[in-house]
Amino acid sequence: MQCVILAGGLATRMRPFTDERPKALLPVAGRPFIDHQLEWLARHGVTRVVLSIGYKGDMLRAHVGDGARFGLGVTYVDEGTLLRGTAGALRLALELGVLDDAFLVTYGDSFLPVDFGEVWARFQRSGLPALMTVFHNQGRWDTSNAIFEARGGEPRDDAADLKDGRLVLYDKRHATRPATDFTYIDYGLSALERRIIERDVPATGKADLAELLHTLSLRGELAGLEVRERFHEIGSPEGLEELTRWITAKR
Repeated sequence: MQCVILAGGLATRMRPFTDERPKALLPVAGRPFIDHQLEWLARHGVTRVVLSIGYKGDMLRAHVGDGARFGLGVTYVDEGTLLRGTAGALRLALELGVLDDAFLVTYGDSFLPVDFGEVWARFQRSGLPALMTVFHNQGRWDTSNAIFEARGGEPRDDAADLKDGRLVLYDKRHATRPATDFTYIDYGLSALERRIIERDVPATGKADLAELLHTLSLRGELAGLEVRERFHEIGSPEGLEELTRWITAKR
């Protein structure tokens, strides 16, 4: 099972902490964030990681190495200083021949307490070329951006860890429906068939993964999977502090 981690961004919201290091190397509970992330992936079925790097990427490569100490095989895709956007980074990985026929994709600042192996299994059973995990956010941690419908129109079940369904609409900009219609949020973990990248992401220029997922939702090609436990992120100082507390409490 392969997972792409998009970790090439400039991390401007975390300055000055990221003046000297990439965001994925920020310390969380005494260790670089990427250590926590890679160990979680390895414990939940991921065997191969494609680490998409850019800003201060050499530092990340030097720290992670080949991934063996995490129980993973790690391959690098380096955008250098010409960042191509989140979907553009996937297109570059495609061009370099490192993408599996299908793969998971997450972000280099997201810690997601979900079983990646089970998400992968649900994706394979969905019969669709893409899947997005979502969380019933209701505007609590960030702006809700997804309309999710449980399979068969069933009501939400708070006792279930994961709930299959479909993405009626994913729209970060609320350009197609009123903001009040959106009560779910992109959890930060998706699954894609490689052919989607080849078909829908241009070979040149910048491309945004959010725009790709929006298009897939309009086409009815995007399965949905509701995750019950909230996500964590280090994209803001507040998020970094919250994750530190969460990891410390779990020890």
